[in-house]
Amino acid sequence: MHFKMLLTAAALSAAALCGEIWRELHHFRVVTYRIRSKKLERIEKDRKIIFLSDLHNQSYGKGNRRLLEKIRKINPALVLIGGDMLVGRRGASYQTALEFVTELAGLFPVYYASGNHEQRMKEFPEEYGGAFAEYKETLCQAGVHFLENDSQELLCGRCRLRITGLEIPLECYSHFKRVPMPEGTMEERIGKAKKEDYEILMAHNPAYMKEYLAWGADLVLSGHLHGGIVRFPGGVGAISPAFSLFPKYSGDHYREGSKDIVVSKGLGVHTICVRLFNPAEVVVLELEGSRCKF
Repeated sequence: MHFKMLLTAAALSAAALCGEIWRELHHFRVVTYRIRSKKLERIEKDRKIIFLSDLHNQSYGKGNRRLLEKIRKINPALVLIGGDMLVGRRGASYQTALEFVTELAGLFPVYYASGNHEQRMKEFPEEYGGAFAEYKETLCQAGVHFLENDSQELLCGRCRLRITGLEIPLECYSHFKRVPMPEGTMEERIGKAKKEDYEILMAHNPAYMKEYLAWGADLVLSGHLHGGIVRFPGGVGAISPAFSLFPKYSGDHYREGSKDIVVSKGLGVHTICVRLFNPAEVVVLELEGSRCKF
């Protein structure tokens, strides 16, 4: 009798966990982080920026209507995309990502930095049949600004934002090990940071946060880790796509001195297609001067 009760309890627990995984794979939430800096004092009024990452061709309703409607209601000043909106696999369709980002660009200014999936497709066109070039060309025609080791300066009130998209060497995405980033890589690829500007760096892989901050980023936006797949109390993610355990920056808003780090838990899944206690998310960044009163 005791064994049957234990077996029943185990079966119910397993069913509940499976139900929660299913729910989290089909729903998303909105998280809001306040970003304060003395460099933002002249921003004049609060500005909302949406940060999206790691959609991996996920659909939230037909044509991603639920996702688009939520973003429309938030009404951001601009949308930043941190990469991996599609799946970099031979023969895989990119249509879901293409349609979503195209429609998004018709509503708001969109700035797009590559993740490892886009970068892989771009660097090995012979393997992917030129799919990335087609994808990029269509989105550029829709008004999307691609930042591939490139920067864009924007005036926000009387404050100048400099948004940079960084592509690190693909070997830095290796599984089971952390490959050191070669010295000087960042300045070779994106030049030096401008101390007078508020530097927003979109760098997909948060494993190199020390290098990003040393370069001079005021705000680093990353993704890639999908929140650590399974999250534990205290905001600890279990595992990264590189199969390293308990990554330091798995998904949240972190402060390092005067610098801000935001790592999105992403909107989709890939490789390990599970989410548990780890909802997909749309990230809203509220930019404010550090002396703002509420």
